[in-house]
Amino acid sequence: MKKLLPLLLLLIVSCKSTKNTNAAFEAKEAFLINATNCPENGTCTIELLPNKSLEFKKDEFGNSYPVISEGNKTIFKYVYAKNPLPNTQDSNYTELVFAELDSTISAKKLTNEALQDIKLHFGRLCFCKGQTGYYPIKNGNFKISKASKKAFKIDFNFKIDEVPQLVSKINETVCVKSNETK
Repeated sequence: MKKLLPLLLLLIVSCKSTKNTNAAFEAKEAFLINATNCPENGTCTIELLPNKSLEFKKDEFGNSYPVISEGNKTIFKYVYAKNPLPNTQDSNYTELVFAELDSTISAKKLTNEALQDIKLHFGRLCFCKGQTGYYPIKNGNFKISKASKKAFKIDFNFKIDEVPQLVSKINETVCVKSNETK
């Protein structure tokens, strides 16, 4: 706990709100943070990957998978990893959410079919025969808004019909190492 307190204080100070709320963000480098709102019995992370592009391809069986390559967008990746059961083989369980954002991250609000404008996909990876894979998210609400000079807020709720899901909403404030633009 004593080790976490300085880190928490640094996060609060570095995300302190400012008067200029019209600027957008441009991530300079990839980074990974722990998400604060996470389902029980697991860990959640958010990763931003600048200067990349996201594409979903299909394998010979018709299953989708993500391909991240060099590009001019910023990839948002949210990962929930459920704690595996001790002494149990094949108990790993992971849910992922991918989005391809503009290189300059700015306020955005999308609903239902428009979610595919940013290639929003949900992935479920587990030893769950017939209930794994990546699926386009077509039912939900996605909103990015400015939280401070160095932070943006993501409010996202969604539903997937193809497979069961534990993560159905993402409400996080992300502090970025940014290059402020107007």
